[in-house]
Amino acid sequence: MSLDQARKIAADEGMDLVEVSPNAKPPVVKIIDYGKFKYDQQKKANEAKKKQAQAQLKEIQMRPNIEAHDLETKLKRVYRFLEGGDKVKMVMQFRGREMAYRDAGLEKFKEILSGICDYGAVEESQAKLMGNRIISILAPNKKELDKRAKERKRLEKLEKKEAEAQAKEEEASS
Repeated sequence: MSLDQARKIAADEGMDLVEVSPNAKPPVVKIIDYGKFKYDQQKKANEAKKKQAQAQLKEIQMRPNIEAHDLETKLKRVYRFLEGGDKVKMVMQFRGREMAYRDAGLEKFKEILSGICDYGAVEESQAKLMGNRIISILAPNKKELDKRAKERKRLEKLEKKEAEAQAKEEEASS
């Protein structure tokens, strides 16, 4: 039908004439309520945005002479961040006399990073010396972390079954 005829039909219905496919021969148009159409599109976009997981950058700071237990605590936090899908910025800061032993600190830092990478992380940026700091950014390796999560769930189920079996044994012996 002609463009004028289509416009007249749309006006009679109180709707808008919207071009759907301008490249087609002849161009394809629809008679719709354009305001409602835009509203629905916006709603869909917002819904998609909500479902998107946004990775945050978490920072873990340490010193070169960190004690073993303190390091374990920091690493547990790093693992939790990685499992949550966040990136982690590792920072080792040197102060005063520690600056003389930056090479030893760098070796320790790389050792820590390799342990984290074995756990399930990918080094996005290599360890860099920037003034009195060594900085590296780690991102989660989804496949590796999923394997760990499945293994952890499997072990939890086994422990639960063992605890139930032990409770039944104690009940039977009583």
